[in-house]
Amino acid sequence: MTCHNKVDEAFFRSKSNLNTLEESTTRNKANGRKNLQQLRFSLLLNLLRFGCFVSLLTLLGGCSPLKLVNGLTPNGAQEVERNLSYGVEVRQKLDVYRPAKPDEGSPVVVFFYGGSWRSGERGNYEFVGQSLSSRGFITVIPDYRLYPEVRFPAFVEDGARALAWIHENISEAEHGLVLIGHSAGAHLAALLALDQKYLNAFRLSSSQVKGLVGLAGPYAFDPLSYRKTRPIFSGLNDADNARPVSYACNNSPPLLLLHGREDRLVLPGNSRKLHELHQECGMKSNFIELDDVGHFDIVLGLSDSFSNLAPVLELIQHFIQESI
Repeated sequence: MTCHNKVDEAFFRSKSNLNTLEESTTRNKANGRKNLQQLRFSLLLNLLRFGCFVSLLTLLGGCSPLKLVNGLTPNGAQEVERNLSYGVEVRQKLDVYRPAKPDEGSPVVVFFYGGSWRSGERGNYEFVGQSLSSRGFITVIPDYRLYPEVRFPAFVEDGARALAWIHENISEAEHGLVLIGHSAGAHLAALLALDQKYLNAFRLSSSQVKGLVGLAGPYAFDPLSYRKTRPIFSGLNDADNARPVSYACNNSPPLLLLHGREDRLVLPGNSRKLHELHQECGMKSNFIELDDVGHFDIVLGLSDSFSNLAPVLELIQHFIQESI
């Protein structure tokens, strides 16, 4: 081999080594960015969980970290109508999220947030409206009055009043309504779907409700047995009147009951009990217990940006499209 050839070989070997080094550096940078993104996501998730937990424990006005989720969730609605009044009270207002291409013939989706019947506001749950709209569903998120301004059943009656307004003012509601609720909101939605007196009071037929999706709802608990909830339900003569499981055998729509296996605030047995009673009475119900999911993870799963926490959006879409 000539000296020239040796120089050429050394040059190409060095260039090859340099390319390998560059590729390795690029991979390391990519892995570093991925790890950084995962770290940021983990920190944000912990902040959300901690913020929501502290908000719940201190009973402050709403779970403000959810506003971070709003900012991270892609817009799915072409139009949002805000601050529409469905009654004369300050908190009797709702927002309507309209997709660019609504699914033809689909029911209107109504989401009731949780907050122990003491806190919450619809603006914190914009991510729910945007994510459901991205799947073609017109979505309504109402506020409702809270304790100590009112006691049970006033907040359930507010829910019924909101449904009556939707029936009168949103033409697509002729295809029916699907109620979705989380925690205390799931309790409220379940009573609207199962106890017909609330809808009847506003001249609505129970047949208008085509389905109920409950996320971590306290359907079987006795509110008079707990110090924190006793004053909220203080007008009750019989606790069963406020327990959705008491109405499980009423003629009611299909149920999709989702609950996190790691939920320690509202135990999964609440959903299991309602599901079993509903099925025993010959009606359609599906209960899914989600692994590695807690009480707040399940509602974060309603954001497209956090859907990896729990497949809530996918399950809801399938339920509406296949069961209703």
